[in-house]
Amino acid sequence: MGNIFGRKRRSRVTEQDKAVLQLKQQRDKLKLYQKRIVLQLEKEREVARQLLRDGKKEKAKLLIKKKRYQEQLLDKTENQISNLEQMVQDIEFTQIEMKVIEGLKVGNHCLKKMHEAMSIEDVERIMDETQESIEYQRQIDEMLSGNLTQEDEDAILEELNALTQEDLELPEAPTEPLPEKKPEREPAKTRPKPELVAAS
Repeated sequence: MGNIFGRKRRSRVTEQDKAVLQLKQQRDKLKLYQKRIVLQLEKEREVARQLLRDGKKEKAKLLIKKKRYQEQLLDKTENQISNLEQMVQDIEFTQIEMKVIEGLKVGNHCLKKMHEAMSIEDVERIMDETQESIEYQRQIDEMLSGNLTQEDEDAILEELNALTQEDLELPEAPTEPLPEKKPEREPAKTRPKPELVAAS
C-alpha cells in the first residue's frame, strides 16, 4: 500500500508547457494593466476638462502631460502583448514540429527494420518466382480455353478419326428379302340392339 501512494508520478507537463503557461500569464497581466490605464486616461481626460472650465490651465496642462506619458506606456504594453502572443504561437508550433519530427523518426526506424527483413535479392527472387507462376498459369489457361496451334488441332482430328474407325463396327445387312405386309382385317359391322328394333 505504501509503495502505491509513495510512488512519484511522472509529470506529463514539459518545460515548453511551463514556458507557454508563464507567457500566457504575463500576457494576461499586461492586458489587465492595459485596461486599468485606459480607465485612468478616461478619468484624467474628464478632470482636465473640468480644470479648464474652472480656469486652472496649468494644472490641466500637467494632467495632459501625464496622460500623454500614460498613452505611450499603453503603446508599449500593446507591443509587449503582441510579442508575448507571438512567442506563445512560436513555441506551440515548434512543439507540433517536434512531434512531427518524432513521428518521422519512428517511421524511418520502422522502414529500416522492414528493409533489413527483406533484401533486394529476396524481392528479385520473389518477383521472378511470381513471373514464372504467372507464365505457367497463362499457358494452362490458353490450353483450356482452346487456343491451340494448328498442329494441336490436326493431332486432335487424327486421334478422333482413329477412335471413330475403331468403334465403327456395324452388323452386316440381311440378304434375304423382307416379309410382305399382310392386309389388316376389316372391323366387324355392328348390329342394332334388339330393344331398339322393337321400339321402332
